Amino acid sequence: MEAYTGFAEVYDTFMDNIPYEEWADYVQGLLREYGISDGLVLELGCGTGSLTEIMASKGYDMIGVDSSGDMLQEAMEKRQQSGLDILYLLQDMREFELYGTVRAVVCICDSLNYITEYKDLVQVFSLVNNYLDPGGIFVFDCNTEYKYREIMGNRTIAESREDCSFVWENEYDAESGINEYDLTIFVKEEGELFRRYEETHYQRAYSIDEIKRAVLEAGMELVAVYDAFTRQDVRENSERVYVVARERGKQAQTEAKGGCVE
Repeated sequence: MEAYTGFAEVYDTFMDNIPYEEWADYVQGLLREYGISDGLVLELGCGTGSLTEIMASKGYDMIGVDSSGDMLQEAMEKRQQSGLDILYLLQDMREFELYGTVRAVVCICDSLNYITEYKDLVQVFSLVNNYLDPGGIFVFDCNTEYKYREIMGNRTIAESREDCSFVWENEYDAESGINEYDLTIFVKEEGELFRRYEETHYQRAYSIDEIKRAVLEAGMELVAVYDAFTRQDVRENSERVYVVARERGKQAQTEAKGGCVE
């Protein structure tokens, strides 16, 4: 079943504990370290556009890509309310297309963990490298093996609100690195009636070595790997990591062609 269909309607309700402003400040800080304080920035897996909106308000020209039409509908409603100039594209990040290059690409909230095949992860990174300006920066996060194994694996989470509720059942297979979680969502409609939705999501835990290798195989330069929201090295019990990679290849091509990229 396609993910983020029924859940899209209540996604922001259940994600209201995510400090998007702080996350955006962290991402902006990383970008500024490499001289990117404005210009075109692409967000892959933008979902309902919470981070996209904040980054746009910080002065970036944002493009949001997501494969869920339902999530993008929520994002476009936010855009209508804020009046921010954001371009949203309904595309799979494994085969996204842009009209030109961007200064930076960001991908947060474990969106890349939804890429469950290593070859597809390399493909995403290759596309990012292709659509970055020469020397452009890619910032992304991933949930770690530790988080799936020790925090999420084989655990059931339930939450009830006045107008919606969900039951989230996790099952982690350490051999394949796949975390399967079954979502049952109840959304209040008219009167006391609730509509039930069911979705199954799959995420993969990648080791730090796999992530580093995929970055290099895609032709990018690995710049840094941090314990999330710090500038510290990854720890054994890090639950989320941030990776900074840099476009590699276009500058050499430009110089070889006398400063002109065909």
